[in-house]
Amino acid sequence: MNAVIVSVVVMLVLSVLRINVVFSLAIGALAGGLTAGMTLDETLISFVGGLGDGAEVALSYGMLGGLAIAISKTGISELLVSSILKLVKREGEAQKASLAKALVFIVILLMAVFSQNLIPIHIAFIPLLIPPIIKILNLMAVDRRLIACILAFGLITPYMSLPFGFGLVYQGIVANNITDAGLAITKSDVYGPMLIPAVGMIVGLIIAFVVFRKPRQYKDVEVEAVIEVTISKKNIIFTIIALLAAVIVQIPAIVPTTSGAMFLGALVGIMTLYITGVLKWKDADQVLTDGMRLMAFIGLVMIASSGFAQVVTDTGHVNGLVNAATNLLGDNKGLAVLIMLLIGLLIDMGIGSSFATIPIIAAIFVPISLEFGLSTAAIITLIGTAGALGDAGSPASDSTLGPTAGLNVDGQHDHIRDTCIPTFLIFNIPLIVFGWSAVMFFS
Repeated sequence: MNAVIVSVVVMLVLSVLRINVVFSLAIGALAGGLTAGMTLDETLISFVGGLGDGAEVALSYGMLGGLAIAISKTGISELLVSSILKLVKREGEAQKASLAKALVFIVILLMAVFSQNLIPIHIAFIPLLIPPIIKILNLMAVDRRLIACILAFGLITPYMSLPFGFGLVYQGIVANNITDAGLAITKSDVYGPMLIPAVGMIVGLIIAFVVFRKPRQYKDVEVEAVIEVTISKKNIIFTIIALLAAVIVQIPAIVPTTSGAMFLGALVGIMTLYITGVLKWKDADQVLTDGMRLMAFIGLVMIASSGFAQVVTDTGHVNGLVNAATNLLGDNKGLAVLIMLLIGLLIDMGIGSSFATIPIIAAIFVPISLEFGLSTAAIITLIGTAGALGDAGSPASDSTLGPTAGLNVDGQHDHIRDTCIPTFLIFNIPLIVFGWSAVMFFS
């Protein structure tokens, strides 16, 4: 039996059974290594040897968590939310329901998008933004499934398509793992091809506005969400400067870094906050510790997935899988691409992380793609899209867990029925269609 298939199936089954993803990856790697005839010692050496490949990403996530906590301590996010609430309530009192509703949608979308690049705090903004406006959403009879879709779009599309913040991390993972699998590329090569699949996400968002446009009634349950802001103009100005600095140092044309750009951006942002006095030096250790704790699990998953990918490669069974795939599919390139996209969807649904999916699929998909004669741009699009598929809809993904945590604050929003299933159907279908079309176009 092919060791690659065994390792992936074991990992997926354990993940579906809600076994911790890190343990699932480790056990899956061991199962694959032993199936390939490797000794336990050889398998462990291979797994541990691959862990270092995820170190840069894990460290970047730790620093990014530190920046998120630092930003939260400045009070700027609370001030933003408070201003939004005042605008929405004023529009509501003026009985301009459509304008108020549009304003809510735009603000939620922009906050979700900015959380991935401009203000890279990931899902940390959701508990600040969503609970305070639940009552307003109820008054306007907004279907919360639409809000879940808006949040999922904003959390996923930017890292797929924009080379800043989490996008730089994701595109770096794609570039590094494709290179490790035998096709040398750079981070800058990833940006362009991934714009087409991102259009599929836009189409999905438009569909969400159509499908969930009808009013939906919720019980008016009192939610405690009082926001009090005490912040100086100086803090606002220096925080904005810190955020701009964090983004600017990630632009290759300005600071030509070959690796660690996300880490550098987070570091510059944090240091700017300290140097300007927005945050005190005595708080540095606590801020970084809290930030690392915030992103620790994601970082561990990244590291474990790199070890998993190394074992998969070292089994030597990837070539066998490639040959079997080519023999089975013949010269049917379109079907091969579709199957690989669906495999990526299945893996991401199981482990709940697009970033951790890339090392797993790249080691398998790149050789198969080269065998079918796909171009470099087509392979980048295939790997990038296959990695992102399933992030919307996975019960274990931050892109679904975050929205549910905010929308279910009054117990009226089910994680599976109201977040996972709607986002899965709304986004993954158009993403497959546009991803597949883009791969075939570039091939």
